[in-house]
Amino acid sequence: MESPAHYTRGSIEVWDFIRDQNLSYHLGNVIKYTCRAGHKASNTKASDLKKAIHYLENELDNTTSTKTITFGSSNPVSDSIWDPELYGEPDYATGFDR
Repeated sequence: MESPAHYTRGSIEVWDFIRDQNLSYHLGNVIKYTCRAGHKASNTKASDLKKAIHYLENELDNTTSTKTITFGSSNPVSDSIWDPELYGEPDYATGFDR
């Protein structure tokens, strides 16, 4: 499958760099949206930068969170894995496209 131009700027594709650096899902998306900001279409730059900020904030929250939520009688789960949409934060990551 041929990749769109906004994914193939430079000498390597962004996802190859993300894999090479062994980045987490959230940090990989920070890189992806930062690299393509303004290159997919000029009117998408602000949206892509907001998505990058969203993922960076999520990674930071996950890094600093120590709260846990317990389901039923067992299995504590860190609240940092929950979808921020449930907490009323903006969801900049909708409408994924290639």
